[in-house]
Amino acid sequence: MSHAPTTAPARANGAVSFWYAADGLPARRPALDGDLDADVALVGGGYTALWTAYYLKQAEPSLRIVVLEKEFAGFGASGRNGGWLTAALPGQHRRYAASHGPAAATALQRAMFDTVDEVIAVAAAEGIDADIRKDGELTVAVGAVQQQRMLGHLPTMRAEGWGEEDLVRLDTGELADRVRVSGATGALWTPHCARIQPARLVRGLAETVERMGVRILEGTEVTEIRPGAAVCRQGTVRAPHVIRALEGFTAGLRGHRRTWVPMNSSMIVTERLGPEVWDEIGWRGAELIGDEAHAYCYIQRTADDRIAIGGRGVPYRFGSRVDAHGETPEVTQRQLTGLLHRLFPATAGAAVEHAWSGVLGVPRDWCATVGLDPATGLGWAGGYVGHGVATTNLAGRTLRDLVLGRDTELVRLPWVGRRVRGWEPEPLRWLGIRGLYVAYRAADRREDAGLGRTSLIARAADLLSGR
Repeated sequence: MSHAPTTAPARANGAVSFWYAADGLPARRPALDGDLDADVALVGGGYTALWTAYYLKQAEPSLRIVVLEKEFAGFGASGRNGGWLTAALPGQHRRYAASHGPAAATALQRAMFDTVDEVIAVAAAEGIDADIRKDGELTVAVGAVQQQRMLGHLPTMRAEGWGEEDLVRLDTGELADRVRVSGATGALWTPHCARIQPARLVRGLAETVERMGVRILEGTEVTEIRPGAAVCRQGTVRAPHVIRALEGFTAGLRGHRRTWVPMNSSMIVTERLGPEVWDEIGWRGAELIGDEAHAYCYIQRTADDRIAIGGRGVPYRFGSRVDAHGETPEVTQRQLTGLLHRLFPATAGAAVEHAWSGVLGVPRDWCATVGLDPATGLGWAGGYVGHGVATTNLAGRTLRDLVLGRDTELVRLPWVGRRVRGWEPEPLRWLGIRGLYVAYRAADRREDAGLGRTSLIARAADLLSGR
């Protein structure tokens, strides 16, 4: 079946994300209206803060917990992400292993496996309908070079804790039985991943913690965090424990301009696709799909029969600036639409319904971290490098144990207390990050043109960036 290519801009652009289109943006909660005392103040209203509030309130119902959010709960990455509840490690196994040993790094990976099921179980127990379906994740190699790279990763992943049941190699026929990706030469499949509707998960989680007695104050911008206090424009929240959970918006907080950079990620979603398109693609399940490109993509089949696909787009804005409302440049929309058509030619006639962007937090060593300083009561979690949907839950349970002073396996995981140097000052930060993704895209083009091996450009970019 042939289709005329569709390259028109998305019908909707920004407006936070497509995930809010079906149910609408949530009604705003009240803002802080003066000084307030609490036991725990959580700065940021996304998954990290809400999971932390959930587990703390569950463990100690008497705690006075306040969530402070500049916009509304779920405004940031929690309501804009690709909908991947994945066990992929939020950083690099070798770095965690270097600081705490290989066994500790493997324990972190196994904890991520368990976290996927924990999120699913809590959503079911609390009646949160987030279109969750656990059909696993497919990493697809498109072309011979990606195939070589994928197979090269396999022995390392086995050594890092991915057993035979955790990671299964598929040949082209086995992959085609699940989904037909144009040019695919094979894939790896893991069961440790589920599709979600991100906005419904964060909305349901916010409503759950409110029922438990947690206060969520929206329209409340925190300008500074100090020991014992979160300073807001409308007043100061005093609390023995103040937790920074701003992820990609961390750079906007006083004193944190270079802590984590806000890396941009962009998405498009198609209109609903008809049965003839799905028959051609052969994608009957809800597997999440990624590739082995250097400037990789992430794809899901939505519950209402669309394809959502994302990638880096414009990766970084000078001075760690962010576009709060998520508008996506047309050039990025064209790049993502072209990739969609290349991987799934049957979508060439489908209109793009919505485009949006958001930011994720990236530390200088590309590894997530969670921690609490007992001397000051200041805590933090984030830097999830794009793997935050599941990792935020693990962070929330870990922060619970840290705040309550529990000695558990969670607080001994190698990402706890991890500190790294900040990013370089501008313009070095902008030049380095933009140059990194220019290099990755150039490497992908060379490999697509028949280079026959992983591009030296990509190897050099990995080395210089510290990835």
